[in-house]
Amino acid sequence: MSDTRRRVKVYTLNEERQWDDRGTGHVSSTFVERLKGTSLLVRAESDGSLLLESKISPNTAYQKQQDTLIVWSEADNYDLALSFQEKAGCDEIWEKICQVQGKDPALDITQDPIDESEEERFEEIPETSHLVELPPCELSRLEEIADLVTSVLSSPIRREKLALALMSEAYIKKLLGLFRVCEDLDNREGLHHLYEIIRGVLFLNKAALFEVMFSDDSIMDVVGCLEYDPAMVQPKRHREFLTKTAKFKEVIPITDSELRQKIHQTYRVQYIQDIILPTPSVFEDNFLSTLTSFIFFNKVEIVSMLQDDEKFLTEVFAQLTDEATEDSKRRELVNFVKEFCAFSQTLQPQNRDAFFKTLANLGILPALEIVMGMDDLQVRAAATDIFSYLVEFSPSMVREFVMQEPQQTDDDVLLINVVIKQMICDSDPELGGAVQLMGLLRTLIDPENMLASTNKTEKTEFLSFFYKYCMHVLTAPLLANTAHEKNSKDNFQTAQLLALILELLTFCVEHHTYHIKTYIMNKDLLRRVLVLMNSKHTFLALCALRFMRRIIGLKDEYYNRYIIKGNLFEPVINALLDNGTRYNLLNSAIIELFEFIKVEDVKSLIAHIVDNFYQALEPIEYVQTFKGLKGRYEQEKDRQSQRLSRFRRDARSLDEDENLWLNDDDEDDDEDAVEKRMEDDFSDSYGKYMEAKKGGSRDTCSESVCLGAANGANNTKAAAIPPTIAAITPNSSASSIKTVALPATPSVKVTRRY
Repeated sequence: MSDTRRRVKVYTLNEERQWDDRGTGHVSSTFVERLKGTSLLVRAESDGSLLLESKISPNTAYQKQQDTLIVWSEADNYDLALSFQEKAGCDEIWEKICQVQGKDPALDITQDPIDESEEERFEEIPETSHLVELPPCELSRLEEIADLVTSVLSSPIRREKLALALMSEAYIKKLLGLFRVCEDLDNREGLHHLYEIIRGVLFLNKAALFEVMFSDDSIMDVVGCLEYDPAMVQPKRHREFLTKTAKFKEVIPITDSELRQKIHQTYRVQYIQDIILPTPSVFEDNFLSTLTSFIFFNKVEIVSMLQDDEKFLTEVFAQLTDEATEDSKRRELVNFVKEFCAFSQTLQPQNRDAFFKTLANLGILPALEIVMGMDDLQVRAAATDIFSYLVEFSPSMVREFVMQEPQQTDDDVLLINVVIKQMICDSDPELGGAVQLMGLLRTLIDPENMLASTNKTEKTEFLSFFYKYCMHVLTAPLLANTAHEKNSKDNFQTAQLLALILELLTFCVEHHTYHIKTYIMNKDLLRRVLVLMNSKHTFLALCALRFMRRIIGLKDEYYNRYIIKGNLFEPVINALLDNGTRYNLLNSAIIELFEFIKVEDVKSLIAHIVDNFYQALEPIEYVQTFKGLKGRYEQEKDRQSQRLSRFRRDARSLDEDENLWLNDDDEDDDEDAVEKRMEDDFSDSYGKYMEAKKGGSRDTCSESVCLGAANGANNTKAAAIPPTIAAITPNSSASSIKTVALPATPSVKVTRRY
């Protein structure tokens, strides 16, 4: 059998009933010796690797959908689909499949459901006919037809047989003709039966039936049937909404009639699934899986067709950024791009990557920079949604654009500053848009999604850019509201905005170490933030406290010295005392801050708190936190005192060592006397000579040896003493020892610890 190569995409259905794109390649049907039969082979167009090798089994049910899709199941819960670029390719492969199975290519499904084993067939279906026998399509038989359709839904094989019967007799067209007759006659009973019939046909979950029902000349009649739900007193007006209320706007004329028809069809089918049909029960959950797939592939096709039409998209972005474009027209253009991006979410990752790269090449980010700064609230809201799609897809792409922007004299024109200003100026009382933008900013400044390469570090470059050109815009409302050591605007909306800014700054403290530390020190930012501890809005005071808690949680001695020097615990302790005996979240959060300092034994902060605030905190006895701080403080003082005493003993030991060496000289003299007595046996003359000689030399040597030993002892002892102590004379007082020998307690301990 000759090979037939056609360009296709291979899809598999995952556990979440979503189609996963396995790649693009060329399909052929050929005999595979290893599989002992004719098989479908798909080789990747990029590298020729094998994407699919599937034997055409005589018992496998293949379905052709939408002229360019072939779908089948190879095992339980493993569905495959080939999406062809051209209808001709789909038809050719379909003929090969039908040829192997001995089926008529005119049908859209290759397997008759009764081709199951005889045993299974008779268990499921007592009747022996190949198709369900449908009653004549007449008004008087509508109730019988409705009962038949409803009864087969519980049996998969009977559903298959009914679907084949409906297709073979063109039954759907006849039913829709009866609908028009019933509506003209206002036959409510017949219309209620038609609702049950059409709903049941949708639940048959067959793509071939969908092709008929959703065609241009049938879909509005299908919607009309679904308006007459027997459970409703009055019929719904879905057709009126679709034809009069929902208007199709061509922001740029679409010349491709097939594309226009596909857009209309997809919108209406989506409306049927989301609005008209009731939410399926647990047992009906899989009844509409093919309908979901129908919509999915339609959206993929729409995005692909629009993406391939470069003239269309180029014109869209040209008009979007043209100053002469009317506001109403620009609003429509932005809404179109928003819908376009929303459709792209149905694409697989690699296709979505190509989609957003196309938009980037067409200038989506410069266009957003313009439209996000406009006064029209609808335009700004739609532009924000588009920006969120871009940031979610690729934060690096947005960061790269921002850093490549020409350096303007006015920082306000930078895209990120436009986003920050829109967040600050959100007119929504609940700040819904500001919350969304804050989340996008946090994604952009998150080092976790920044890439690093051998010759370029995105994190370093972007954060340097952000703190140089953007951070002052972000903190401007905070600094303005705390300029005079008090919260100048304490209304609810301002408090919400400041809380969002503090949340972002707290994120920076946790993830940006160097840049944010420099900014906090230079701007004295923590002092300004703690002004908000006096806010009447407790949530804002808690945000300010959380900011300080994150700083202290880093256990960075630079931050600790900054806090001590600025006496920045004072507003926190004042807030605790002002809160009184109320047991609330603010009380618990402040106590947790001090508990952390106690448990982590942050000595410099403990000493500062006890020295300056313990008198005010001592009456608080319902927790042991502050007594614990005092205990830690006393323990450290005791350790310092012991160390001081040891230094004193080392200084006094110099004199004691000299005395010990002198005592050693006396012992040497005693040994010399013993030797002298032992030599008395010698002759008097020789003895006198030796005695005189030995006596003179002993006096000299003893003195020199003692002095040498003493000097050696002094040298050894001096080497063991710390340099600061070595310079102290034995008569130095205790105060001078503390001053010269010991640095301040916190710095000694912190130096060793950090």
